[in-house]
Amino acid sequence: MGVSAEQYQQSLDYLFGRLNYERMGSSKYSTKDFKLERMQELLRILGNPQSEVPAIHVAGTKGKGSTSVMIADMLSAAGYQTGLFTSPHVTKYEERILIDGHQIQPEQLIDIVSEIAAQVKYDQDTSSPTFFELTTALAWMHFNQQQVNFAVMEVGLGGRLDSTNVCEPLVCVITNISYDHMALLGNTIAKITREKAGIIKPGVPVFSGVTQPEAIEVLEEVCAEKQVPLYLLNRDYFWELRCETENQLHVPGLRKTQEQIPTQKIQVKTPWSVIDEMPVNLLGTHQAANAALAVTILDYLRHQETPIELQQMRAGMASVKWPARIEVVQKSPPVIVDTAHNDASIQALIKTLEESFGYQNRLLIFAASRDKDIKEMLITLLPHFQTVILTQYLSNPRRVLVDELLELMQSIQCETKNTAEMIVTTSPDDAWLRAKACSTPDTLTCVTGSFFIAAEMRELLLGTTDEILVSESC
Repeated sequence: MGVSAEQYQQSLDYLFGRLNYERMGSSKYSTKDFKLERMQELLRILGNPQSEVPAIHVAGTKGKGSTSVMIADMLSAAGYQTGLFTSPHVTKYEERILIDGHQIQPEQLIDIVSEIAAQVKYDQDTSSPTFFELTTALAWMHFNQQQVNFAVMEVGLGGRLDSTNVCEPLVCVITNISYDHMALLGNTIAKITREKAGIIKPGVPVFSGVTQPEAIEVLEEVCAEKQVPLYLLNRDYFWELRCETENQLHVPGLRKTQEQIPTQKIQVKTPWSVIDEMPVNLLGTHQAANAALAVTILDYLRHQETPIELQQMRAGMASVKWPARIEVVQKSPPVIVDTAHNDASIQALIKTLEESFGYQNRLLIFAASRDKDIKEMLITLLPHFQTVILTQYLSNPRRVLVDELLELMQSIQCETKNTAEMIVTTSPDDAWLRAKACSTPDTLTCVTGSFFIAAEMRELLLGTTDEILVSESC
């Protein structure tokens, strides 16, 4: 790869050796630990690369990653060199930082980390940059060095105090609001919305897919204070399903043709256009809503003198791949991997399984993180599965040990009279072996509950090749 494995590992060690909130439960830190001043100082030392790149800033409880990749792929298809920053990664660190769908190369990573290390003093205290702050700065430096036309920046957590909230965006996006990270962001929709709305800046239009009245009220208030326009779903832009086509991935047992996965096509009505025949590759009604938001943003840019053809937008949407988001990783019998980790995303997953898959025999592989509402997730999931394999991921200390999951599961089954067969394993490998032993050609297996179990199971089934992660339909 042009660099030594030792250099590459040293660069990753430099990054992962910093304070990393992704590996800590939310009970271990608070909003007081997030300091935009620290991020601003880091970027000042590095020459403020964020000031050189036009940005599209995307926040939200769920769907912000999918919406971000849709925006980026449409811009790339229109001929614009487009950076995409997302988190966390599924298999490789480099997945976080893409340009036109291509991951940052190891030699580029090494060079930028070396530049950062030479300029940034590190002390083991709270004044030093964190893992996520360094990663965000690294992305900005890469995008600036490669002179991208746009950078689509996904918020890591919340919005107001997130490390990405130092950018100078062309538009701000808030995909939707639901309950997640409540210990940090608040225990009401209004409080959570206000944290997300912290990305809104004077003079920058806001696009949002939120639907709850209390969330809309907060967005309207903040946008009025900042004197910026707000474009809302079902008020300023609309979408509807126009047809479903069939792609070439044959999966026995699916509804529709019973052989193929339906690909949605939607019509989007924006304040400026009516756009027909827009393909949506990602499964689920929620992804159609995300697509409508992304298309509306691109249509706004079109009418702000950014040349983009509708056919280029369609080509970009048709190319979208997003690992571990209701992803078919095995065809027959089908295995679905999804990163759902709160009740809203679990409900979206169940709805998609009901709408798109005809299997009556379903097996669930479930693991979870400590700072999530696990009971709520399991109550939603259990009625839809005949067999449940409880396990624990291995890559992150936030995992809930399987013995705790078992105790909670038994309590829920007692309360709800649920009779799903229960199997307990201590690793994803063991869970997969048990799933294979239990499966028949008529079994659909679904892996969910945490980003980390989705990542580990996906790696187990598919490997780690870059081609799979960024370009191939699995």
